[in-house]
Amino acid sequence: MADVTATESIRLVVVDDHPMFRAGVVASLADVPDVDVVAEGASADEALRLAERFEPDICLLDIAMPGGGGLTAARDITTAFPQTRVVMLTVSEDEDDLLAAMKAGASGYVLKGAAGSELADVLRKVNAGDVYVAPGLAWGLLREMSRPKSAPLDELTAREREVLELVAEGLSNQEIGDRLGLAEKTIKHYMTSILGKLRVRSRVEAALVAYREGITPAAPPERDD
Repeated sequence: MADVTATESIRLVVVDDHPMFRAGVVASLADVPDVDVVAEGASADEALRLAERFEPDICLLDIAMPGGGGLTAARDITTAFPQTRVVMLTVSEDEDDLLAAMKAGASGYVLKGAAGSELADVLRKVNAGDVYVAPGLAWGLLREMSRPKSAPLDELTAREREVLELVAEGLSNQEIGDRLGLAEKTIKHYMTSILGKLRVRSRVEAALVAYREGITPAAPPERDD
């Protein structure tokens, strides 16, 4: 019997205010069988509208563009549509832009000039739940992560805090979804956002942060499913 999941494509929206560059990105992905560009846009406002209309798996956004910029779009999209991940595709190697993108909920940060095959690999990793940062910028992010944070939970939305509290109780994604009346896939996307904002690598580490901040049960969980 054929593997149905093998035929599923990553539904992608590409938003960049430079038409020629945007066309080049779309063309570079045209022959990638598991990536389907469902829409294109040129502004932050369009990015939000396209995310709502097409419900893509990933929005690929530039940082500098009209309508408030890509960082605003990333924040709005990840807040309103947690099932959609955001990848920034930019020329900026500025550490502040990278950190701002992660804080806005982006799951990937790729520098323009990446080959189509490299970009496709990043999209696959992000779609699978991983976080990607261009290798040359990763050290700056790690350095920032090593600094003590005064209030690491402040960046979480109310729903993300609710999910984190249930993670700290030891509930699985399916159990959290049942408790909140949400699909397991949606909970997975919330977890991706939570891990990114807390700058941790696993749900256990996230629960330990919550425990340290006093919003968890009497003891931290041991499970990591």
